[in-house]
Amino acid sequence: MAGGVGSRFWPVSRAKKPKQFLDILGTGKSLIQQTYQRFSKICPPENILVVTNEIYVNELIKQLPEIKPGQILSEPSRRNTAPCIAYSNLKIKTLNPNANIIVAPSDHLILDEHKFIEVIKTSLEFVQETESLLTLGINPSRPETGYGYIQISEKRDEKFKEIYKVKNFTEKPNKETAEKFIESGEFFWNSGIFIWSLKNINRAFDKYLPDIADLFSDVKNISDSEKENHFIRKVYSECRNISIDNGIMEHADNVFVFPTEFGWSDLGTWDSLYENSLKNQEGNAFNVDNVLTYNTTNTLFNIPKNKLVVAEGLNDYLVAESDDILLICKRENEQKLREFVRDVEDQKGDDYL
Repeated sequence: MAGGVGSRFWPVSRAKKPKQFLDILGTGKSLIQQTYQRFSKICPPENILVVTNEIYVNELIKQLPEIKPGQILSEPSRRNTAPCIAYSNLKIKTLNPNANIIVAPSDHLILDEHKFIEVIKTSLEFVQETESLLTLGINPSRPETGYGYIQISEKRDEKFKEIYKVKNFTEKPNKETAEKFIESGEFFWNSGIFIWSLKNINRAFDKYLPDIADLFSDVKNISDSEKENHFIRKVYSECRNISIDNGIMEHADNVFVFPTEFGWSDLGTWDSLYENSLKNQEGNAFNVDNVLTYNTTNTLFNIPKNKLVVAEGLNDYLVAESDDILLICKRENEQKLREFVRDVEDQKGDDYL
């Protein structure tokens, strides 16, 4: 899934080129390039489908030239993850109605790829043998308020002892609640990575999202590219905006979670980037070398290579610059970023988005 705008990474992530197409970590590869290479080790490259907004198709082809046109699913508008997955399911049905599927965002950081591949292989075996919907839960390392949480029940699968039945999904909690979650030992971060069979996820759509299932039911509608383009434009104009979590995962009674750890971060926030960045002895993190700091601690700098920054007296700040925007914000107030972006749009126009 590669259609998001990455607004929580503003101003570096912009509507014209969101974070999945950026080299956020300074590795020489964008997040989507890293994700593609990761999954190329799990399944044949021709089995990888990328769903993205139509305005990003050219950028996608530029960054992943090995992707063929038939592997790109172009969305005319954003309708959240449930329609995105329903569209993918319809496409996969034309290729292999007995398929097992991994659904993954394109902008996640995974440090231990070997462990990740092992977890995915076990997950595929699990959904092959059971009529279950599986999600990956991440062992929490801190009371993070920017992630959703999954609560496990005591019931484990009899064969796959490391996989638990899901008790509850919880949206992003406040800090006090997140701390209680960590103390209980029953909660894991919701990675947003799902594994299931095509047949079982389609059954779930039929039961819990029948309106969306009905829209994406007939493979004849995508029998050729011209027909598919016309069909998708029509369907997306009628389809409601809803996530797969809210639409299916929070309601289905056959949802399981695989609690694990493989150096995961969704890199959804500046703070998550700070947590995954190298820091000097003052706790400052830099994406470039041309920053001079004085009496400055625990601050993240993300600035263009051609700029020199001199900072004095900052503690726990975020300093980010991209093109014509400079953001200076207390790290603890990062959750206000969406408010900032809304105000920028209202007062300055969408040129800065």
